[in-house]
Amino acid sequence: MAITELREAVILLKRLPSLWIPGIVGGILAAALWVTHSLSGTFFAGRLLVIFGLVLLLFTTGMLVIIRDNEGDLRTMLSGGIRYYFRVLLPQLIIIFGVMLIFTLIMVTFSLIGASSDIGMVTALTLGFMIPTVLLTFFYDTAAVFEERKVFESIRRSIQLVMTHINDVIAFLFVCGVIIVGIIVMLMIVWSIFLGIFLYDKLEPLSHNETQLQTFTSDQFITLIGPGGIWITAIILFIGVFLLVPLLYSYKACFFRKLARGATIIQQQTTGEYDSKGRWYKY
Repeated sequence: MAITELREAVILLKRLPSLWIPGIVGGILAAALWVTHSLSGTFFAGRLLVIFGLVLLLFTTGMLVIIRDNEGDLRTMLSGGIRYYFRVLLPQLIIIFGVMLIFTLIMVTFSLIGASSDIGMVTALTLGFMIPTVLLTFFYDTAAVFEERKVFESIRRSIQLVMTHINDVIAFLFVCGVIIVGIIVMLMIVWSIFLGIFLYDKLEPLSHNETQLQTFTSDQFITLIGPGGIWITAIILFIGVFLLVPLLYSYKACFFRKLARGATIIQQQTTGEYDSKGRWYKY
């Protein structure tokens, strides 16, 4: 099932070029965030991360509208993104608040029993609660756009579909993981090649000093690669986001459509009643 929807997503991307716009926007924002972090540090980058995330949400929401309507251009994407923006944003904030609340409750509980210093246990418990939460609410945005669901209805719809089709959802997430890892590994190889070509004189001495390499910090590495390495990384980052955002969102939309269609068929088949003789009649 998961592979079929992936093919549908690829066909959509070929047929509707406007679906690549969120990838372009996301790639530009990711590259700009990396350059800002490299040149100005985490203070400005952390604030830009929130702003850029809100901007990208507009385009990804409009992308779902185009997939739902099976047509559209940039104007359609922007108008659809504005129309459904808060229907997607508010459930997202509720989910984030829920995850933060879980983390806070775990920290308070561990503090009360005097085990707050056990970072490994706190992290494990947090992930143990956070992963199922994210998994169950994963399709909140598609439910909000495809089925005109309101804030809590979109979350409830996502939970319903995931619990009904848990094996299919796991297969879908596995395929997503393979896509992400495959693209990242491919781009890391390209990144390493380009760094080796343009920055060989700077990086070659470091490769012979394992002790220095192990103690190397990210700030030291940014200083070492210089402006050239920063821009090479920004370009690679742009390409990665440009590929991943349209592909994963299209795949998610196609998969949700299949889940929703299957749930409707099951509901239609099970809607009815038995008569006095035990015969089943569908409504």
